Amino acid sequence: MISVPLSALEVAMVQAGARAVDTLRDTTEFARRLEDLGYLRLWYAEHHHSPAIGAFPPVVLTAHAAALTSSMRLGSGGVLAPNHAPIMLAEQFGTLAALHGGRIDLGIGRGPGTFDESTARALRRGAGPATDDEYRDDVAATLRLLVDEVALGPLPEPWLLASSTAGAALAAELGLPIAFAHHIRPDNTLPALAHYREHFSPSRWCARPRVLICVETVCAETQEEAARLAGPMNVVKAGLLKGRGDLPFPTPDEAAGHSFAPEEAQALAHFCAQQAHGSPEAVAKQLTHLVDVTRADELMLVTPVYALADRLRSYELVRQHVVMPTAS
Repeated sequence: MISVPLSALEVAMVQAGARAVDTLRDTTEFARRLEDLGYLRLWYAEHHHSPAIGAFPPVVLTAHAAALTSSMRLGSGGVLAPNHAPIMLAEQFGTLAALHGGRIDLGIGRGPGTFDESTARALRRGAGPATDDEYRDDVAATLRLLVDEVALGPLPEPWLLASSTAGAALAAELGLPIAFAHHIRPDNTLPALAHYREHFSPSRWCARPRVLICVETVCAETQEEAARLAGPMNVVKAGLLKGRGDLPFPTPDEAAGHSFAPEEAQALAHFCAQQAHGSPEAVAKQLTHLVDVTRADELMLVTPVYALADRLRSYELVRQHVVMPTAS
């Protein structure tokens, strides 16, 4: 049985043949329904220049959802520090936290949010990728500015996003709760969390190690239907394995007709075995196992399926089959 709260990550997949405005309409309905279902928090990811994922700033989506909801925590998962001035992040999320009663989270990550090099450079005003020291300084400056210059009332709750031991080490050094991207780098999860817990330094933000695990979760009434719904994202992932971030998000029927090379099929099978796909009973078992082995304090589910109705149904089924506590 799941013994930790459940949350959700919104990646705003743009369906093939749909418009960005349609995806935005879906994100609005998704936020309302997730709050009704009792999920603890909903985070928005930052992406750029992708036909499969909307380029919607997390701060804007957070503000919109916060105005439509009353109890669920909302925020970035994450906003990418190299793309933004620390003072702007502090001002934006500090203001949101003051406006919305301390319901705002500031999840900070490192990646560029795009596979297109020219877009990455444009986001950085021509600069190259941030170095380790630059990234650390940006995160530290954002935290300092939250306190020193823009504290208007309740502060946003900061989290550091990580998918490697290096990211976990920075979270431990700064005394931040960690949101680990198991849905991106599952093979890194256990060694990174071990390092985080061993080297954690308490801070004003977090007194003890605190771990959130993000896991890809596709739940349907049957294993077969879950596999069908997971098909479109598998096509996108196969493209990413070849360094292609320019593939659209296909329909389940289009994905069913896609042929995977043997090495792609093997990589996808290895990845899916570490996520939570299948019937409600299977997904509940997989999520319970993940909590047991990672000792996570919270699970965040990301469900990149084609239709909003199927995505919501996945979250409903998980919620029906999981008894989770409220946040402490």
